[in-house]
Amino acid sequence: MMAEYFLKLALLLPILAALIWGSLRLTRIVQSRLTGLQGSGRSLELVETSLVAPGLKLAIVRFHDREILIGCSRAGIVRLGEAEGRETDAQQMAWPIDVATSPNGAATASPKRTTTRAPAASITEPA
Repeated sequence: MMAEYFLKLALLLPILAALIWGSLRLTRIVQSRLTGLQGSGRSLELVETSLVAPGLKLAIVRFHDREILIGCSRAGIVRLGEAEGRETDAQQMAWPIDVATSPNGAATASPKRTTTRAPAASITEPA
């Protein structure tokens, strides 16, 4: 009785391990093909996401050389702003920002660096 159990375990455990390994390998191959297709001729690209709170995200989406800031929640998606797309990869690096709270409770942001740089594209409100 016990020998039969160990025999089944010895046969089925390697088969189960091979199935798990194969599915992980197949998932990796499919994901690499999907990300390889993402940069080729697509007009929509997800630039960056940020988790604000559980169920709330901010996302920057590049669409036809425009960067669109959208808010995503469980209720839906809202366009928050839009700006011209960035030209180079060097401009895509995030600059550190100090966030301070003013006496009335509003948050203000100021860059930590004192070096000069090209002015950022202005964000326009959605119509």
